[in-house]
Amino acid sequence: MAGGTREALEADFRGPARGVRVGKVAEVRRHKMPTRPAVADKTELVWEGKYDEYGNRRPVRLPSTPLPLQHIETIDEPRDRSTALRLPFNEEQAHRDAVRNMLIWGDNKLAMASLLEEFRGKIDLIYIDPPFAVGADFTVQVQLGDEGDAVRKEHSVLEEVAYRDTWGRGTDSYLQMMYERLALMRDLLSPRGSIYVHCDWRVNAPLRLMLDEVFDAANFVSEVIWKKLATPKAQSRGFGNVHDVVYVYRMSASPPLRPVRRAHSEEYLEQMYWHVEPDTGRRYRLHDFTQRGQGQPRRFGDKVLAPPAGKHWIWDQKRIDEAMAQGLIVFSRRGIPRVKRYLDEVAGHRIDDLWTDIKPIGSMAAERVGFETQKPEALLQRILTASSDEGDLVADFFCGSGTTLAVAEKLGRRWIGVDLGRYAIHLTRKRLIQVQRELHEKGQPYRSFDVYNLGRYERQWWQLDRLKGADDEHRRVVLRFYRAAELVNPPSPLLHGKKEGAYVHVDEIDGMLTFEELREVALAAQGAGARELHCLAWEFEMELARKKQAIEAETGLTIRLKYIPREIMEPNRTEVQFFEAGYLQARAVKHKDRVDVELTRFSPALAEVPEKEMEALRERAVRSPFDFIDFWAVDFEWREDKPFEHHWQDFRTRKDRSLKTKTDAAWEYQEKGKHQICVKVIDVFGVDTTTVIEVEV
Repeated sequence: MAGGTREALEADFRGPARGVRVGKVAEVRRHKMPTRPAVADKTELVWEGKYDEYGNRRPVRLPSTPLPLQHIETIDEPRDRSTALRLPFNEEQAHRDAVRNMLIWGDNKLAMASLLEEFRGKIDLIYIDPPFAVGADFTVQVQLGDEGDAVRKEHSVLEEVAYRDTWGRGTDSYLQMMYERLALMRDLLSPRGSIYVHCDWRVNAPLRLMLDEVFDAANFVSEVIWKKLATPKAQSRGFGNVHDVVYVYRMSASPPLRPVRRAHSEEYLEQMYWHVEPDTGRRYRLHDFTQRGQGQPRRFGDKVLAPPAGKHWIWDQKRIDEAMAQGLIVFSRRGIPRVKRYLDEVAGHRIDDLWTDIKPIGSMAAERVGFETQKPEALLQRILTASSDEGDLVADFFCGSGTTLAVAEKLGRRWIGVDLGRYAIHLTRKRLIQVQRELHEKGQPYRSFDVYNLGRYERQWWQLDRLKGADDEHRRVVLRFYRAAELVNPPSPLLHGKKEGAYVHVDEIDGMLTFEELREVALAAQGAGARELHCLAWEFEMELARKKQAIEAETGLTIRLKYIPREIMEPNRTEVQFFEAGYLQARAVKHKDRVDVELTRFSPALAEVPEKEMEALRERAVRSPFDFIDFWAVDFEWREDKPFEHHWQDFRTRKDRSLKTKTDAAWEYQEKGKHQICVKVIDVFGVDTTTVIEVEV
C-alpha cells in the first residue's frame, strides 16, 4: 500500500499540539465554543483532552496514510481437513460466498482507520463490549496439561494474568479513548446501520452523553437493561447490582428493529390462554375488540352494536362478517364482542427493553471459554436478529473471546473482529475453527476467515506519534516497563540498562534480533563482566531461543530472550508482562509418499511473575513442556511470501484437555522435491512459537 512505509509516515504526519487541561474532571457543562461565537451554547460532556488550549475540538489523531493490514494467517478448517484426508469437498456448497471474514490483532483505532478505505459506510451492525471497569485488572484462569481442571488448583501461578485492561488516568483517558473509537465507528456504519454499546454503572452516564454527541440524540433507539445475575453479589453498601446497560443507536430513522419475540412463560399461558376449543384442543385467549377513537356501529350477526364512547371497532364490516362465519368472535355475558387469539398463531412476547430471560454463562456451560468478560451467545443472537439480516456485515472492535463473531457466523452474517489482546485473539481463533467444524458437519455453509495484524507499522506510528521518532525514547519506555535502570554511561552502546545484576539490551523498534546480533551483544556483556544478559526485542530470528545455547557456552552468560509486549504502546498502560521467547523442534515423519509432523521438543514462553511462582513454572516447563501447549497447527506448503495456512491443527478445549503431538494428516505432495513445513505452537498465554522444517519427497 502506497504511503505505508516509515518514511511516508514521517513525511506525512502532522498533528495538533497537545493542549492544556480544560476541565479538572470529566463533566457535563454549558460550553460556548470560543472560536465560533455565533453558535449557540450547548450542553455537552467535557473531559481532559477534548479541546485544546484555544477551545478548539481536537481531531482524532490518525496516520495521514492508513497503515496496511498484514495478512498473517488464513483459516478454512473443513476444506483443509478434507484435502489432507483426501475427502470430497464442494466449495460452492460449503462456502456461503467468496467473502472471507477478518480477525485483526492490534489497536482498534489504527485498525478501524485502515478499514475505512474499504469499509467506510458499509458495516450494518456494530456491537462493542469495551472495558468499562476503569482501573480494573481482568484476568483469565490458565489451564495446563491434560487434566487442566485438577492441576489448576495446585498453585496460584496457574491463575496467571493472560489478559489485562489497565487505565492509567482514570475516566478522562477512558473517555478520550472511547470518543476516538466511536467517531471511527460512526464513519464505518452504513446509512441503515446500528450500534450497540455494552456498559455498566461505572461509565453508563458519560457514555450515554457521548453517544448522543457522536450519533445524535435523535438517533437514540433504546436503553436495554440486561439482568446478568439472578442474585446480587455480597456488598456492604447500596442495592445489589445485577444488571448491565446496552445503548442502541442507529444512523438514521430507518430501518426499524426487526421483530424479536420470546416464548411465553407457563404462568402467563395459564393466566391468559386458558380457553380451549372442544373439537380441536387449540388454546386461545379473548382479546379486546376496540381501540381508541371514533367509529360507526357495526353488524354482528343479527345485532347492530355501537362501540363504547371514545372507541371504535378494530375491524371493518367485511372482516367482521368473515370472523363471525369462522367463529372467531364471541360475546361476553354483557354482550360485548371479543375476538379469539390462538396460542399457536402467536410467536411470543414482543421483546421490550428489559431483558431478564437471558442468563449469564454458567460454570458448566458448553459455550464457556474461561474469559472473564465473556457474554452469552443468546444475548448476541437477540441483538443480531433484531438489527441485521443474513449476509449483513457485523463488526465487534473489542471482540474479546469472539462471541459476536461466533454468533454472526452461525446466523450467516459476515464479520470483522478486532482486539488488542493476544490471548483474546487466540481464544477467538480456536472458537471460530470450532464453529466452522460444527457448521460443516451439519451440512450448513460457513465462511473462511483470515487473521491480520498491523505489524511493525503499528510500532512505527507509536514511535512517531508518542515518542516523536526517537529511538532513545523507545528504549527508555521499554526499560521503564521492564523495571530496569537505564545506564547513563554504558560500557558498550549495545547495553542499555541493568536489572537485578543483569545487563539489558533493547533491540531497535524495526529490528529482528538475529543470531549474529545476539552474539555481538553477548560479547559486549561478557567484556563488561556480566553473568546474565536480558535481550528485549519485538521479533526474534526463528529458533534463536535454541541457538542461543551455543552463545551461552561461548561466553559463560545466562541469556534471557524476552518479547517486548505490544501493550506498552497503549497510552494508559501502567504495567505489562514480558514473555520469554520459547523454542520448538519438530520432525517430518514419512510413510511411503505421505508426510506427517511430530513435535519433539518445546520450551514455552514464560511470563514475568514473582520469583517463587517462576520457579514453579520453570520446573513444570522442564518436567512437562507439552502441558503448556494449547494449540498447534501445520502449514505443509509454507513459503515466506504467503500467509500461514492451517492445513492441520489440534487444540485443547475446556472439556477435552487432550492434545495430539503428531499430525494424522498423511499429507500427500503433488510435486516431487523439497518442501518447507511451518509448525506453529500457541501456548496457554497466547504466545506463538514457530519452526520450519524441510522434507523431500
